[in-house]
Amino acid sequence: MSQAPLQLFALNTSRVFGDEVSSALGQALSPHEEREFEDGEHKARPLANVRGRDVYVLQSLHGDGTQSVNDKLCRLLFFVGALRDAAAGRITAVLPYLAYARKDTRTNPRDPVTLRYVAAMFEAAGTDTVLTLDVHNVSAFQNAFRCRTDHLDACQLFAGHFAPLVQGTEVVAVSPDSGGVKRANLFRKCLAARLNAQVGMAYCEKYRRADTLSGELLVGDVRGKTVIIYDDLISSGQTTARAARLCRQQGASKVYAAASHALFQPGAAELLGNAGIDAIVVTDSGGPWRPGQSLPPRLSVVSCAPLFAQAIRRMHEDGSVSDLVAW
Repeated sequence: MSQAPLQLFALNTSRVFGDEVSSALGQALSPHEEREFEDGEHKARPLANVRGRDVYVLQSLHGDGTQSVNDKLCRLLFFVGALRDAAAGRITAVLPYLAYARKDTRTNPRDPVTLRYVAAMFEAAGTDTVLTLDVHNVSAFQNAFRCRTDHLDACQLFAGHFAPLVQGTEVVAVSPDSGGVKRANLFRKCLAARLNAQVGMAYCEKYRRADTLSGELLVGDVRGKTVIIYDDLISSGQTTARAARLCRQQGASKVYAAASHALFQPGAAELLGNAGIDAIVVTDSGGPWRPGQSLPPRLSVVSCAPLFAQAIRRMHEDGSVSDLVAW
């Protein structure tokens, strides 16, 4: 167990989620200050002694009506730097949603590999560990960072939610594209263990050119079965809506959708509402949503705060977080 006391901070835009983690962890949030200046500059600093402490700072890096993705990232990096200058013993950035994780490879000539640049900024600021949930590509995430990384997934959370809903039916886990098959298969195994029954697997063909999706092939049998479309995030809603329509066309009796991160860009709610989806389930990794943001109908939210609390406790005690993750 770490000999240094544990301290938990949550920056202002993630305070609601921070309060939930704090409650689940049984650890009060430490005080901090965030100041705004008229020219758009800002500063943040801890208001408690952090010398030699095991410090966890929570900030979800999603854009909202208050701050942009870049603003949140900059504030977090500055705060990590202030913690390092104040002689914190170990600093863990707790990121329920990690921005730029989708840009992990070059898809066009001279493309940026933005995830790698973000990783370099965290390391330069003095971050010892990055803890996050369901990044787009786990291997790319692990390879981008030179500091320690811990990656959580929401498979068990979603399996616990869906098990009572689909009990007694034939169930198929569907990846909306071939790149997400491994993720959907991990969920399939978790759900099968909860149900003590077989769960099928299928995936959709998908090609993207600019903002246009194509591909009409669904690999797997969904006719007369309950389908759960499983993905890491929903942003524009196009990928999820397209997968739902393919499943309906192939005779699925019920269609559910699950995603860890709910960004819901403008137009997504209407698109998903017209896609024949019986219910959508997401975590609160990106909440609260933007003021006035349209949300799709039949939406449920499961909290990932207890999962992060467990991970923080184990990390502080120098324990393993591997059994919190589906393998």
